[in-house]
Amino acid sequence: MPEKKRKKYWVGFDLGGTKMLANIFDSDFKLAGRARKKTQSKNGAQSGLDRIAETIEGALAQTGLQKDQLAGIGLGIPGPLDPSRGLVIHTPNLGWRNFQLRKPLEDAFRCPVFVINDVDAGIYGEFRFGAAQGTRCAVGVFPGTGIGGGCVYEGRILTGRNRSCFEIGHIQIIPDGPLCGCGQRGCLEAVASRLAISASAASAVYRGEAPNLQAQAGTDLSNIRSGALADAIKAGDAVVEEIVRNGARWLGVGVVTLVNLLAPDVVVLGGGLVEAMPAIYVEEVTRVAQARVMAPFKDVFKIVVSQLGDDAVAKGAAAWAEACVDGK
Repeated sequence: MPEKKRKKYWVGFDLGGTKMLANIFDSDFKLAGRARKKTQSKNGAQSGLDRIAETIEGALAQTGLQKDQLAGIGLGIPGPLDPSRGLVIHTPNLGWRNFQLRKPLEDAFRCPVFVINDVDAGIYGEFRFGAAQGTRCAVGVFPGTGIGGGCVYEGRILTGRNRSCFEIGHIQIIPDGPLCGCGQRGCLEAVASRLAISASAASAVYRGEAPNLQAQAGTDLSNIRSGALADAIKAGDAVVEEIVRNGARWLGVGVVTLVNLLAPDVVVLGGGLVEAMPAIYVEEVTRVAQARVMAPFKDVFKIVVSQLGDDAVAKGAAAWAEACVDGK
């Protein structure tokens, strides 16, 4: 009797600004297990690598799988990367520079490892399994700690020759505007990221204009997260709602540039801010984008919310690993 073919398992990893998520998927991309850890970004890249490995080990332990059952690992990492070498070039919000991720993880887990930008992974996940299925050109815009972008064109992730690209968060929006984490001024990220929105909301709390947010989070930026902003809006903090809507409108300005350049079928909005306040983001981004794009591009694209939510990056990273290993 022929030996039964052994099932393949894929790891998808999402390195967020505050959390790490390792998901293990079977060959049908059903979730087999997961593990989370805090990122602890202030401890440096080597500590981050150790925590990545520990998180993957934790997911393996939960499922009872062994390392030799892994067919591949996909890592979704924020910031510019060199996917061909598995190298983190710079993560502005983590402070990692020129750091090798692929080789030590391949040595540790004895399987192929693929390093891609986190929003590239997220939009690829949406293309394979979610809101962008069946599209020719799909763009992802994920506002969070920063603002990431990605594009899947005819089934492939759009990259440079040896660089990830699509850094929509660093489109120049306001000449000589607020300082951005990348070192430049006036970037989209400096006015529309969660950090930018939270800073404006903290100022409103300080001025006594947002009593519900004050009761929840005070003026501490580490406490003014997406859920807290959404709860304050529901509780009646009108100034917080206007701050969030203003950030969403700026995001719409950035989306205009992408539509004029690429004419995508769909723009998928994801990330913590969008998940917490989807109606606000779809409404404002759609309104601004439709009003400002060139006339030939009006009404040929849709603004939609991620269907995969918190799992978009991890599932997309795992699917990209499968695509690379199997030559899809």
